[in-house]
Amino acid sequence: MRYLPKSPQERQQMLKAVGCDSIEELFDSIPRPVRLGRPLTLEPGLSEPEVLRYFRDRATENGRPAISFLGAGAYDHFRPAVIDALISRSEFYTAYTPYQPEIAQGTLQAIFEFQTLICELTGMEVANASLYDGSTALPEAVMMALRISGRERVLVARSVHPEYRQVLRTYLQHLGTTLEEILCEESGRIDGAEFSERLGSDVAAIVVQSPNFFGVVEDVASIAAQAHAAGALLIVMITEPASLGILRPPAEADIVAGEVQSLGVPLSYGGPYVGFLATREKYVRSMPGRLVGQTTDANGERGFCLTLSTREQHIRREKATSNICTNQSLCALMVAIFLSVYGKRGLRELAVHNLSKSHYAAERFQQAGARLCFTGSFFNEFAVVGAGTGEQIQERLLEANIVGGLDLGRFYPELAGATLYCVTETASREQIDDLVKIATERMEGAAVLGTSNHSG
Repeated sequence: MRYLPKSPQERQQMLKAVGCDSIEELFDSIPRPVRLGRPLTLEPGLSEPEVLRYFRDRATENGRPAISFLGAGAYDHFRPAVIDALISRSEFYTAYTPYQPEIAQGTLQAIFEFQTLICELTGMEVANASLYDGSTALPEAVMMALRISGRERVLVARSVHPEYRQVLRTYLQHLGTTLEEILCEESGRIDGAEFSERLGSDVAAIVVQSPNFFGVVEDVASIAAQAHAAGALLIVMITEPASLGILRPPAEADIVAGEVQSLGVPLSYGGPYVGFLATREKYVRSMPGRLVGQTTDANGERGFCLTLSTREQHIRREKATSNICTNQSLCALMVAIFLSVYGKRGLRELAVHNLSKSHYAAERFQQAGARLCFTGSFFNEFAVVGAGTGEQIQERLLEANIVGGLDLGRFYPELAGATLYCVTETASREQIDDLVKIATERMEGAAVLGTSNHSG
């Protein structure tokens, strides 16, 4: 009864307190036809040692951890042990949204450090206290641009994460905003000619992702110049911030938003993640969420406070810029610790490792006969044709303890048969070679067959 101290006697006391004689009477308001009418079919309860033994046995069935070459917005990087050691302190993992900031100085300082680091990464002047995730950071950034510009058209590169674009359409569908997508060139970058043709005086914002969903690096400076010439704002989305260890920050943008999961937050089967939004100081009052600032108290000591809080709970509803209910403070703390541990030099070394290993993998695929889908420069993701598609190959990769890439046909019908691979510092040369060998075996066999038939 260590964790479930509800004995029959305690249950009777609880029933008596609410004026019922039985469990049946407690649930009398529920129609009998929809009740189960019998106990659940469950095994007898286990003791604590038996529960621990059960989960240890299940864990051994997993074998050694698989190496993953699946990216597409979720990235596997080494996490220093100090991250979990620090976030496990009770003052951090029990902290919630600081409604009473004067008693949450530690939490506020951690958020302040996160904001500062995000500004240094992105080249922006101010960042908020994090968002839910990258997919909701995009519509928040777009709605911010709509407030600033007063315009109603938005241009979004089709190379922006497809699931992010789906969330954006959901947010905008009842706002009277026109959302248009721009195709990509052979390089994998935004189509410059189509972009120039679509750009007009009624466009509120242009949204690009860099590195984009295909891993290709966009020419942010050129896009920004055209956008600003038309009076539009440029929003740059980032889903792999580790790239900023080697790529120039998108300082020409007006808003930089996205996902920072790759900087210290474990994959965890899909969440929780942590979004971010950074911008220029002149737009600070149009930002969603909240902003922690540094100040001094009555004694002249350094202190922290909620400098800006634009949720309807804090200000008049008609003045609210979003309905964000909380910030991902614990995950944001992971990011802050990760960046503090790595530092500028460590983050650059991490980026160089990712760049080198992904380009090695791409070269190995090409040597095996596969073809890169795009000609543009890429970071740690790239798309190839002729390697890794088909259930049989995926099954063989899993048998070798390898998680393969993403079938791009799932989101881009015109790229059916192409696979998006991600290579981070977690993959060894031998594992990359194994991936290429297994993923291209079918294609090599087909090539030999074709030669044989032609000769006949």
